[in-house]
Amino acid sequence: MADIDRRHFLSGSGALVAGALAAKHHPTPRPLQPDDWQSVRDQFALDPDIAHFAAYVLASPPKPVRDAIERHRRGLDADTSGYLEQLSDTPVRRAAAGYLGARPDEIALTGSTTAGLGIVYGGLDLQPGDDVLTTEHDFFSTHEALRRAAHRTGATVNRVRLYDDPSAADAGEIVERLVVGITPRTRAVAITWVHSSTGVKLPIRAIADAIAEHNDRGNSSHPVLLLVDGIHGVGVENATVGELGCDVLVSGTHKWLWGPRGTGIVWAKEAAWASIAGETPPFEQVHFDAWLDDTEPARVRGGLANTPGGYVAFEHRAALAEAFQFHEFVGKAAIAERTHSQATQLKEGLADIDGLRTVTPMSTDLSSGMVCVAIPEPHLFEVMEQLSDERFSTSITPYIEHFMRIGPSIVTTPEQVDDLLSALRRLVKP
Repeated sequence: MADIDRRHFLSGSGALVAGALAAKHHPTPRPLQPDDWQSVRDQFALDPDIAHFAAYVLASPPKPVRDAIERHRRGLDADTSGYLEQLSDTPVRRAAAGYLGARPDEIALTGSTTAGLGIVYGGLDLQPGDDVLTTEHDFFSTHEALRRAAHRTGATVNRVRLYDDPSAADAGEIVERLVVGITPRTRAVAITWVHSSTGVKLPIRAIADAIAEHNDRGNSSHPVLLLVDGIHGVGVENATVGELGCDVLVSGTHKWLWGPRGTGIVWAKEAAWASIAGETPPFEQVHFDAWLDDTEPARVRGGLANTPGGYVAFEHRAALAEAFQFHEFVGKAAIAERTHSQATQLKEGLADIDGLRTVTPMSTDLSSGMVCVAIPEPHLFEVMEQLSDERFSTSITPYIEHFMRIGPSIVTTPEQVDDLLSALRRLVKP
C-alpha cells in the first residue's frame, strides 16, 4: 500500500472511504428493550451494511443521545442567550456520578481523554526532585502530558515495562513490576486501564491495593496517587471508582460509552483534587466574584474548580447525561457481558488461524473489548484493506508496532464475529 494509505489507517480506523460512508436513510428504530440486543443496535444510525468493529474509535451516539443533542441544538439556535442561561452541568455530573458511583462535585467535564490528562498532569502539584512513574505501554497523550509537566516543574518521569509478551501477561507480575518502580520520591503512578497498544487490561484494584500498602508503610513523604486513563474501560467494564480503588480516573465519553463527540470526564477523590490545579480558569460564580473583588476565590470542590471555562459545544455536553442513562437502562453488567462474550468468541476463533497471532490475553481478567492481532507487514495493511472492501471496519494501533485492532461491542453481533473470522481465514496467508 502507498504511504498515504497507511497514514489513513493510522489516523483512526481502516474504514471505508468517505464517499462510501455517505449517510443513508435509517427508519425510526423500534423502542429500546434492554433484553433485546437487536433493539439496542437499532438505536444507532450506523450503516447496517458494515460490520462495525471500529465503532469505538469515535462513537456514533444512540438515538436517545442524538435526540438530546438535537433538542439542545434547536434551543440554542432559537434563543442562544436565553437557552444558555437554562443549561446546567448539574444533570450531566449527576448522571456521571451515578454511573461511576461517585459524587457529582468530584467530576470535571472535558472534551476528551487527552484534555482530561492535560488537566490532571498539567495541574499536578510537582516539585523538583519529585518522580512520576508511568509505563512503556501508555499512549502518546500520557507520555507527552507528563513530559511537559516534568519540563515545567523539574520533576522526573520514569517508565517501567509491565509485561514482555502481552498475550502471556500475568496480573501478579504486572503489580510486582510496577511496585518495584515506586521510590520514596514517587508522587504519582500514571497508568492506563486498557492498553490501546495490546488490549491488555491492567488489574487496577490489585495495583491500588499495593500502592495503599506502600503508603501505609510511610515510605514516601506524600501519599502516592494512582492516576488512571480509563478510556477503553469506561463503557465496557462493570466497575465503580470505589471498586477500582484509584485516586483519579480520566476518560473520554465518545468511545465505548457512545456519548456525544467531543465530551469527556475526570473523576478524582477530594484529596486527589487538592493536589491538582487546572490551568484553564473555570466558569464558576465563586471565581468570577473573586475576580471582581480582586481576592482569592473561596475553595470550590475539585470537579467544579477543574472544569475548564469557555464556550463549548453545549448541545453535546448537555446530551452526555443521556449517554450515561442509556448505559444504565441497558445495564452495565449486560453490556460488559455482551462485549466480553464476543471478544472471547473472537479470540478463540483467531487461535485457529495460521499466519496471525493474537496479542491480547484470552482471560477477561486481563482483557476488555479490544482485541489486538499481529499480522506481518505489509500483509497487515493488505488484509485490512480487503476487510474494508468486504464491509468489515477495523482499526490499527497508532504505535511503532502495528497490530490490527478489533472491537466487538453492543453494535456488533456474534454472527458478525463469525463472519469476520471466516474472512480472516481466507485472507491471512500462513
